Amino acid sequence: MTAKRLTKREEDVMKILWEAGKGFVKDLLQKHPEPKPHYNTFSTIVRGLEEKGFVSHNAYGNSHEYFPAISKEDYRKLYIKNMVSDYFESSYKNVVSFFVKEEKLNVDDLKELIELIEKKEE
Repeated sequence: MTAKRLTKREEDVMKILWEAGKGFVKDLLQKHPEPKPHYNTFSTIVRGLEEKGFVSHNAYGNSHEYFPAISKEDYRKLYIKNMVSDYFESSYKNVVSFFVKEEKLNVDDLKELIELIEKKEE
């Protein structure tokens, strides 16, 4: 899978596609929260996602039904991997340390994480 990053707008469209499973541009656009982008703008974003390898389609004459080519879970893994690489020197320990320093994780949270790791090792 490509390691290209998605823009906020592209991620918003992917969230709609993941939720819907598949759809034609007009139907997917209906699921977009207000303010809705113009049809052509939305369509361009979908086609751009297809060029990047995140979306595919089935053709029905001149109409295209789009669907995700990557699962939300696979994208999450890719996103986290890139974030850890770019901002935390590829160290997940640095990520945890960051959240501790920012007071987003406490001792009980860390104990739970240790339990998860220990169970995984068994």
